[in-house]
Amino acid sequence: MEILIIEDELKTARALARLITAANAENRIIKFIQSVRSAADFLREGKKPDLIFMDVQLADGLCFEIFNRVQVDVPVIFCTAFDEYMMQAFKANGVDYVLKPFSAETISAALAKVRNLKNFFQQAGNTSANLSQLIEKLQPRSFRKYFLVTSRHKYHTIGTDAVAYFYIRNESTTLVTLDGQQYQVAQSLEEVQRQLDEHDFFRLNRQYLIAFSAIKEVEHYFARKLHITLIVPTDEKLLVGKDKTKIFLSWLGDR
Repeated sequence: MEILIIEDELKTARALARLITAANAENRIIKFIQSVRSAADFLREGKKPDLIFMDVQLADGLCFEIFNRVQVDVPVIFCTAFDEYMMQAFKANGVDYVLKPFSAETISAALAKVRNLKNFFQQAGNTSANLSQLIEKLQPRSFRKYFLVTSRHKYHTIGTDAVAYFYIRNESTTLVTLDGQQYQVAQSLEEVQRQLDEHDFFRLNRQYLIAFSAIKEVEHYFARKLHITLIVPTDEKLLVGKDKTKIFLSWLGDR
C-alpha cells in the first residue's frame, strides 16, 4: 500500500512510518506533509495514495480544512492526542481514529481494518462514488433523543426513552408515552422510524412502531404468529406475522 503521512511534527511522522512499515513490509510511505496548504496542493495535483494517516492539528490549522479545499477520495486514518474531533473525523472519510501516543498494536489494528475493507474497494466499479457509501456505513449514526410536541398550547419535549410506541391512524402519527400520555407528531411513521435506533424500536406493521422497553409479554398465536402485549394498552391486538416472527425474536434477543 502507498501511504501518505500528514503530520506537522517530523519526528512523530517518522516514528509512525516505522510502525506502519513494521506492520507490513509492503507498505510504502510516499511522502511526509506538515501543513494544510501543502496537503491540499499535493492532493490537488492528482496524486492519489491508497491510504492517508492524518494528524488533526497541523502547522497551519485543523486538517479538516483540507477537505474544504480539495476532494479527498481515499480512506483516512486520523491521528491525534485528543478525542474531541472523533465525530468530525468520521464525517471526513475517516475509517479509523488513532490516539497518540502510537503503539505497534494500535497502528496494526488500524491497518488491519483497512485491509478488511479492501474487497469493498476492489469490487467497486466507481471507487469515488462507493467510498461515500462506505463512509456512511462506518461513521457512528446519530439517533434522535427527543421529540418536540404540543399540549394545551404549550411545547413539551418527550425523550425517546419515555416512548412506549408510535402508531398511525387517519394518516396521523401519534406518540404514546410509557405513562399513557398521547401526543401528535408532525411526521410520518416512516420518518420517525428513520430517526430512531433500530436496537430500541421495532416496526411491527404498517401502523405500529414499538419500543423494546414497553414490551410486557410475547406469546405464540395462531398460524405461527406472535401476540405482543405492551405495558401501555393499545386499541388493536398487536400481532407479528409469521414472515416477521424470526426477525422479531432475533431483535428481542439481541441485547
